[in-house]
Amino acid sequence: MTPFDTNAREGRMQDRQPPVPGGQRELPENLIYGRNPVLEALKSGRDIEKILMARGEIAGSLKEIMARARDRKIVVQQIDRSRLDQIVDHHQGVAAYVSAASYSTVEEILAYAREKDEPPFIVVLDGITDPQNVGAIARTALCAGAHGMIVAARRASGLTPAAVKTSAGAFEYLKTAKVTNIARTLDELKNQGLWVFGAAMSGQDYTKTDFTGPAALVIGAEGEGISRLVLEKCDHIVSIPLFGPLDSLNASCAAAVLLYEVVRARGQA
Repeated sequence: MTPFDTNAREGRMQDRQPPVPGGQRELPENLIYGRNPVLEALKSGRDIEKILMARGEIAGSLKEIMARARDRKIVVQQIDRSRLDQIVDHHQGVAAYVSAASYSTVEEILAYAREKDEPPFIVVLDGITDPQNVGAIARTALCAGAHGMIVAARRASGLTPAAVKTSAGAFEYLKTAKVTNIARTLDELKNQGLWVFGAAMSGQDYTKTDFTGPAALVIGAEGEGISRLVLEKCDHIVSIPLFGPLDSLNASCAAAVLLYEVVRARGQA
């Protein structure tokens, strides 16, 4: 079994918008560009998914943007100026994708569980790039009573407009943290007493797994599954048996099955 959709479109080019009639380019609603707008967004503490910067032009205010992004652990992707020109005009060497919703921290997620006097229940997404999957998982996680969700800062979809739209409002309530290192974060969760469960085809039948107690459920990337380093951090590997001719489930579907198995195991269903 693999709970992931091998046909999912990884790394979709959301930041490349085709021209529209009349010569006016239709830009993503979460794209800001130009040195002052990006710098002010950083100064204000606004959540930013990633920054695009023209390669070889790190000087002046661009140098300050780079430094502030590094301090806040925001991904800065250096690309050719010609590539940046394809994304947006008049960019002054820099553009940024801001988050469509606000992030929380792992500490805030754990504190929320304590406030509710419940064992922590967290879903962790390891490199899922499809924003529709991220939004769908968030919606199910909220409905299943999860206290929060953790996503990777790099090579993954965060709180983009597409993810937020698909979540049907879930991100207004579900605390979501963005971290630079999923494996290290799992170590931190284990130190807080959580058991880590990873979904992979090599695992045992999920119906034979004890999900009671503090739990973090890891769902891996479409097609690739959970990365090796993250898989090594999991206390238990679980799988979903498949009986038809297909050999995979979409990541959000697999997450829904396992999330509600946690609910059942805890006696909440």
